[in-house]
Amino acid sequence: MADSKRYISKTELETHKKPDDLWISIQGKIYDVTQWSHHHPGGPLPLLNLAGQDATDAFIAYHPGIAWQYLDKFFTGYYLEGYLVSDISKDYRKLAVEFSKMGLFDKKGHGTCILLTIIALLFFTCVYGVLCCDKTWVHLCCGGLMGFLWIQSGWIGHDSGHYTVMSDKNLNRLAQLLTGNCLAGISMGWWKWTHNAHHIACNSLDFDPDLQHMPFFTVSSKFFNSITSAFYGRKLNFDSLTRLLVSHQHWTFYPVMCFARINLFAQSIILLLSKRKVPNKGQEIFGILVFWTWYPLLVSFLPNWYERVMFVVVSFAVTGIQHVQFCLNHFSSSVYVGPPNGNDWCEKQTDGTLNILCSSWMDWFYGGLQFQVEHHLFPRLPRCHLRTISPFVKELCKKHNLAYNCASFWKANAMTIETLKSAALQARVLTNAVPKNLVWEAVNTHG
Repeated sequence: MADSKRYISKTELETHKKPDDLWISIQGKIYDVTQWSHHHPGGPLPLLNLAGQDATDAFIAYHPGIAWQYLDKFFTGYYLEGYLVSDISKDYRKLAVEFSKMGLFDKKGHGTCILLTIIALLFFTCVYGVLCCDKTWVHLCCGGLMGFLWIQSGWIGHDSGHYTVMSDKNLNRLAQLLTGNCLAGISMGWWKWTHNAHHIACNSLDFDPDLQHMPFFTVSSKFFNSITSAFYGRKLNFDSLTRLLVSHQHWTFYPVMCFARINLFAQSIILLLSKRKVPNKGQEIFGILVFWTWYPLLVSFLPNWYERVMFVVVSFAVTGIQHVQFCLNHFSSSVYVGPPNGNDWCEKQTDGTLNILCSSWMDWFYGGLQFQVEHHLFPRLPRCHLRTISPFVKELCKKHNLAYNCASFWKANAMTIETLKSAALQARVLTNAVPKNLVWEAVNTHG
């Protein structure tokens, strides 16, 4: 009996990758998600980045099983011609099914409630120390506690953006606003916008915003060509100022990280004041206003300007540890130029990530990011299970010769500084030694 299915080729599918004409393939079926992209909970960008190609593995990574039932209304009636599933994808999908059967995606434990309680105690301790004590060292310690509080609230914000950390979505949203916007001054809308793009295009120089830190840092000499950011929609100019700063980036990395929070404040405000569509924008703005009310007010109760400045510096410097942690997971890993490819999803996720070796009693310090490979392959998995699935992921990587890179915290720092130093030295000779720069790129490239 003749096959009655209608097929389109990969070449034809690739023509449907524009905002007003957006098709994707999931398990060989073609879906038109043009209109849905405007309502997609993860925003339109992940769909645009994977448009015109197979996105099955990415769909599995980011959606619960219940999401499959909603796909039919977007089905075009076409199937992808010559659709095949690689051995890597077969095993990856089997793992996802096994973890789902084990209930790992639903069992979140009580970690969030415990952490919220700790954050509340830290907050009131800081307030008490500032208002009721007159010792300078107490005020400085309170600044340190505030930084530690921001780190822990950051982990909740990160987790709640990937999965529901509370008993329902409304409480999850409340946890996001309290720990992100109100307590830390960071827009959860901004974080989800950038973080979703990062996960989809992990370590793509022009699609991953987490590698686009000019004029302060570059991880590859490919930035010297002033590449265009697909995320920001503008050219990242490698001008004389950028060259000067990048030339010394391996020395300025830690000092800049101490004040990296200022950039997050600025990016949050810029997004919320822009015309870009942000879900629950009113809530986002209200949360940011709450932060910029209580934090300056608390600082103002300190007895003199010296203590006020030092309180802010210490709180920023302590939370800078978290910014360093974010960089360790990706700066020294493989990079590439161009959009993500759904056909090598597992390869790109493992190539672009670095795990941090640590004992289980230190898991609180890393917030789950020590299992970066596991997290990128299974982003919806609660962090309390990342150590559990680690042996399975190692076996998957070993079987298919995928990267599974690990390093100690100190080694990861050394690798990051070495990456920055390599790009810095190339930047210094850029204007008068093009051949040498090309040799540097060939020898020291990370992708």
